[in-house]
Amino acid sequence: MPPGLTRHERLVAAFIRTGELVQGLLDEAFEKDGIDEWSPLQDAGGRLLRVEAEAIIGSWRSGFDGGLSLDPLWPDLLRRLNGPDTVRLRQPEGYAFYALLPEIYAEAALRSGLTASTVVIGIRSIGTSLAAMVSAALGAAPAGSLRPHGHPFERRVDIGPALARRLLAGRDQSYAIVDEGPGLSGSSFGSVADWLEKNGVERSRIHFFPSHAGDPGAQASERHVRRWKERPRHLDTVDRLLLDPATARLPSWVSDLTGARCGSWRDISGGRWRKIGAAKDATRPPVDAQFERRKFLFEREAGGRRERFLVKFAGLGDVGTAKARRGALLHEAGFAPKIAGTCHGFLVQQWVETAHIPITALPRLQVLDHLARYLGFRARHLSGGGQGATLRELCDVAVYNFAGTFGEDMGKKLRLLAEAHGRPCRRLRRIDSDNRLHAWEWLVTPGGSLLKADAVDHNSAHDLVGCQDIAWEVAGAAVEFDLTAPERRRLAEAVGRLADGSLEDDVLTLFEACYLGFQTGLWWMALERASGDERAPIAALLSRYRRRAECLLDGREC
Repeated sequence: MPPGLTRHERLVAAFIRTGELVQGLLDEAFEKDGIDEWSPLQDAGGRLLRVEAEAIIGSWRSGFDGGLSLDPLWPDLLRRLNGPDTVRLRQPEGYAFYALLPEIYAEAALRSGLTASTVVIGIRSIGTSLAAMVSAALGAAPAGSLRPHGHPFERRVDIGPALARRLLAGRDQSYAIVDEGPGLSGSSFGSVADWLEKNGVERSRIHFFPSHAGDPGAQASERHVRRWKERPRHLDTVDRLLLDPATARLPSWVSDLTGARCGSWRDISGGRWRKIGAAKDATRPPVDAQFERRKFLFEREAGGRRERFLVKFAGLGDVGTAKARRGALLHEAGFAPKIAGTCHGFLVQQWVETAHIPITALPRLQVLDHLARYLGFRARHLSGGGQGATLRELCDVAVYNFAGTFGEDMGKKLRLLAEAHGRPCRRLRRIDSDNRLHAWEWLVTPGGSLLKADAVDHNSAHDLVGCQDIAWEVAGAAVEFDLTAPERRRLAEAVGRLADGSLEDDVLTLFEACYLGFQTGLWWMALERASGDERAPIAALLSRYRRRAECLLDGREC
């Protein structure tokens, strides 16, 4: 393959897959033995990831130019990754959801001042591959990896004697502990540092490579917080790597992809997209900034004509590519904006100029007919659904959320509903569901047509739901558009005709209750994090969910 961004993307995709495989095999061994121990598998995995990381760093720092050199031993290293026929892999969340590019860790290592004698330790899952980026950038020995385990707020590591000897052989050298996070407790980072100190490594030799500049969360122990504040934390950011005016990597990639030279560029993450083209008296949609993906608006003026593109992180490797294909299919069918392509995990799509009116202002029948055609298309043509929660799991979460948010009585009512209708008379079939049919997600064009603003991401979001039966979609539409019982039946019948299936009222009622329970929990947590003007729209949404849930569980029309 010739040099360029496409080749670099392929290198990163292969690296992520290798990291997942190594993580899965090492975790299988850990489950079997109860400890992390040095083994031919640990050796081959670390060395293979190091080879691939070196290739990525060389490609990155050369501007994707020049030849590609891989250690001739890499095919043998790959063959040595033997294991059981079935291995449980974990999706690295940072690569899929949070724009955590592996190159960020290489750049952090190069700026750290650490030397090639540094002992690099990755924390599984994602730390398996991130540590390889650090060791390759430092020129250090291939990284080992550990699986902290135990209570989420009190992790610990158990390390066998052979691996312990290797890790401690350079105890007078620096140690780099690599992972994403820290999270609520920081105990994964803390458990590895605890073990090092317990085994004679001076605290002054410990360095952390996290994914953000914040401290561990509210569940962190005093000891871990104190150490975290005392020791160096080496990190870089996606903003500096991709948006620094000196390099302007992402604007340059988008320019090459679209053929439109960048005129201006702005970050519209965290709800800032609401300010673009909004009507003066428009209702402010609620947002949960913590779970919004990074997104940017790319603009240029040419010949008196303005061109704009939305550039949103969709996931590195196969994750982002699959979403681009899905978006292209939906655009071709007339349901979504045009997709220009992807740039190293970022999905680029045409920005849609709107008529500045909400979908709720359109005639009701027009909205219902469009929803039916959209959901029917997804059920018929995007039927290869992936993994998702079972109906039982959805019910359990909804009961918990209702009871915790609105009171035990509502939780009990939903439990009774689930017991009465929890065994649908037809077999449920997972599809590539949308999972986010809120009214503010729809765009009304100046010509009066409707487009779904964000139709490719939400069944692979960092939550429980995943891909679901079409009944989940109809239930979601019923909630978000406050459909009456006759309107819900009309929508269900229309979708059923298009999808070659039937949607019974009892199934829809149970799915609607589960949908309300899931959304209630999601937005209640968002309300707890929100401040200032952001609280009112979320509170209003929760109030509407409660009213509809009470009507549904009491068997009455709202």
